[in-house]
Amino acid sequence: MTSPLPRPPGTRPLILRENKHGDLSREALLDMYWQMVRSRRLDERAWVLHRQGKIAYHISAIGHEATQVGAAFALQKGHDYVAPYYRDLALLLALGLTAREFCVMLMGKGRGRAMPGEWSLRRANVISVSSIVAAHVSHAAGLALASQLRGEDRVTLVSLGEGATSQGEWYESLNWAAIHKLPLVCLVQNNLYALSEPVSKQMAVPNVADKAAAFGMPGVVVDGNDVLAVQRAVKEAVSRARNGSGPTLVEAKTYRVTPHSSDDDDRTYRTLGEVAQWKKRDPIQQFRAYLEMSGLLSGAQAEDHDKRAAEEVRDAVEFAEEAPVAEAAEAGRWVYAENY
Repeated sequence: MTSPLPRPPGTRPLILRENKHGDLSREALLDMYWQMVRSRRLDERAWVLHRQGKIAYHISAIGHEATQVGAAFALQKGHDYVAPYYRDLALLLALGLTAREFCVMLMGKGRGRAMPGEWSLRRANVISVSSIVAAHVSHAAGLALASQLRGEDRVTLVSLGEGATSQGEWYESLNWAAIHKLPLVCLVQNNLYALSEPVSKQMAVPNVADKAAAFGMPGVVVDGNDVLAVQRAVKEAVSRARNGSGPTLVEAKTYRVTPHSSDDDDRTYRTLGEVAQWKKRDPIQQFRAYLEMSGLLSGAQAEDHDKRAAEEVRDAVEFAEEAPVAEAAEAGRWVYAENY
């Protein structure tokens, strides 16, 4: 028998007992909230577009917004490197991806011909994602090694799901990073399922972070539905990497309330009741409650964020629908070398 899945770590909203946001400014906190809201609204529209037959595939970040936005706000944007994984919509938006760029990718238009979720954003130092699960961890370790050899103070953040930690590339890359004290932060977004496999069938230890001991690096477990807790944990790991103390494994415990992708039927491996319980821990609603109790966000301002997000989504979808389909001759661009 497998052990039961972890219960949601509480169903009440965050209670304001102390200043949880440290030195983050009001502007930064509201920007974090905005990035989470716009990611959710874009994500929701993507599901509608799929049901309408306007896109072929979608892989969702709903439920992961706090983990991803918290991590983004712990980095030096445009300076540090990021190796994302396919579910990182909120992370990419917080790093500078536009809603139009996302929708163009969804619809396979123009230069957005990559499969949805195969991110790349050169201006933000986000490297292209490999379709091979966990291969990008090796790429991230290579980036971190390059930064170290060049004497740069750049940190590389690599993001992945807990299922990817069962792959050999993950072990090899973290072992290499630990031996050479590379400036690497490994962020594992543990949403309890590797597609349809629960964590109890993936590993014999209760936490992914427990595996850090085998590499001789710190392992940290954080509530992935608490954006401020994630920001603090990743910021500490980034600081450690930047000062030459080596890599850290950060495990953010969260939950995806949607199927694995638009091709998945999650009713075959989990109950509707389980999903409903986790929806009570919605990261956006929790953060909104905290901001309101802190006097940093009013109900009217929250409604304004929703209106702005709705308008941005409408504009992005219209832009992508009107964008031209790429010419057949463009199919090989950026795949084969053009200049020798």
